[in-house]
Amino acid sequence: EQYVKEYKADENELIRMRRAAKASGNIFVDPEPKVAVVIRIRGILGNAPKVRKILQLLRLRQIHNAVFVRLNKATINMLRLVEPYIVYGEPNLKTVKQLIYKRGFGKINKQRIPIADNSVIEKALGKHDIICVEDLVHEIFKCGPNFKAASNFLWPMKLSAPLGGYKQKLLHFNEGGDAGNRGEE
Repeated sequence: EQYVKEYKADENELIRMRRAAKASGNIFVDPEPKVAVVIRIRGILGNAPKVRKILQLLRLRQIHNAVFVRLNKATINMLRLVEPYIVYGEPNLKTVKQLIYKRGFGKINKQRIPIADNSVIEKALGKHDIICVEDLVHEIFKCGPNFKAASNFLWPMKLSAPLGGYKQKLLHFNEGGDAGNRGEE
């Protein structure tokens, strides 16, 4: 309930700022996203060693794997280098919730453990004040101070291939393809 109020207040604040800017004739620029969800869409054949290493660092070892990444200068540069092999964008709250609830697995003692109940999360992330799934969702979505621990606790999510396949894996999203930054889509 506390998180719901916080999300609603943030959303209302953004709407208020957009309206105030419009009323005064200014332009409102949305704040830069802090978190991205990154999905690998291409295999390993013919990858350069640098690309392979970056995909390893991002924990994207298999096709259709997804991870949450904090966006800073270093990670943005890494994402640009591997753009032909990935799809990424800013997730909304609903997407983060659905991914964690449906595809979320925890990493405990280097093992992939399903997040069946909150005791799994409390055992692994209790020292970071993350004791339930909602705390985990909040930490990932808001990119809180314990984002790294929360993100590393989550095993890379194994997604299924899109229905009907990809349009054009080799082309960038801006060119009508699938690879690269999709923004909020």
